[in-house]
Amino acid sequence: MAASLAKGTTRIENAAMEPEITDLALCLTAMGAQIKGVGTATLEVTGVDALSGTQHSVLPDRIETGSYIAAAAITGGDISLTNTRLDILGSVIDRFEAAGVTLKEKGSTIKMTSTTPRPRPVQIKTAPFPAFATDMQAQFMAMMTVATGTSTISETIFENRFMHVPELARMGAKIQVNGGVALVEGQGHLIGAPVMATDLRASMSLVIAALAAEGESEINRIYHLDRGYERLEEKLQGLGADIERVAA
Repeated sequence: MAASLAKGTTRIENAAMEPEITDLALCLTAMGAQIKGVGTATLEVTGVDALSGTQHSVLPDRIETGSYIAAAAITGGDISLTNTRLDILGSVIDRFEAAGVTLKEKGSTIKMTSTTPRPRPVQIKTAPFPAFATDMQAQFMAMMTVATGTSTISETIFENRFMHVPELARMGAKIQVNGGVALVEGQGHLIGAPVMATDLRASMSLVIAALAAEGESEINRIYHLDRGYERLEEKLQGLGADIERVAA
């Protein structure tokens, strides 16, 4: 953004290649910016004197998309997600398919189908896009707590990204953490429990686990959720979940 109006040419190396970066570059280009290498790890931006107005539709939220797929997968459900795209999910698609989820895209709708009553175990290693997104790690871990075997999850992006592990353990999950690697031994079922959210994605992982748990779960500090999920409980209610937001 700064380089678009800077004097001269700016070269950005090792640039993030997440879809949101590409979307921003396309918007800036429509406003008159001169950007080469869009979608690659090297961007070359030649500054212009001014940008003009434009009309641009922001791309769908890939993490929200993946989170609802995970919520349906842990319960063995089938759902349709509208106004989203598969291509923005990167290798997360492959891991869903390995876990027993079928994803088919038609227009702006993704049809998600669970092919197994319980997810199959998978091996995951987070890395920059298009590899597996760190922001989907917690949701997949929740899925794997009820998988039919043992999964390995390697976190290479952020430290302290396993803070949801003790909370999932309260629900009966069997997870061993050794540095940046978590071994998740799938269980036949989880048990509802009072748990506390530690961050945005951890919050969603607890909601996902609670959907599959026997009995009632109470998730505290859900203000984290509202930073990344709009009307979460309403959308899940529409899918048949027994969930409600209550006053603290």
